[in-house]
Amino acid sequence: MTDPRLANVFDALTFSRLMSQYQALPQHDIQQRWLVLEAAHVLGQTRFEPHWRVHMAMLQLAWRTADHNEILGQAMRLALVPVGHVVHRLPLGNPGRSNVSAFVPMPIRADIAQIIARAQDKS
Repeated sequence: MTDPRLANVFDALTFSRLMSQYQALPQHDIQQRWLVLEAAHVLGQTRFEPHWRVHMAMLQLAWRTADHNEILGQAMRLALVPVGHVVHRLPLGNPGRSNVSAFVPMPIRADIAQIIARAQDKS
């Protein structure tokens, strides 16, 4: 696991690469699409616009896959994004999915850290 404080370091180019990677993945590769969105969430959650974009993409993926729990979870998180930024309470390292608390900071999972590192290493 990686130190969640590293999520404080926002890199717009890496975030853009992650979102492009997400868009380029085959529609049927649901697990990998979620993983890339989780990585983008960890990286972008300290900035309002990237944070909002990731949760919108998560909501769209949940809708496309008819995952009702995730749809509800993402709708709630979209409502919380502005509040979290106004009060400066963002759970660093949290992957942003509905299967984890929206309020608990977490160590960055190794698989997420690897996805971020690969996106950072591209030239």
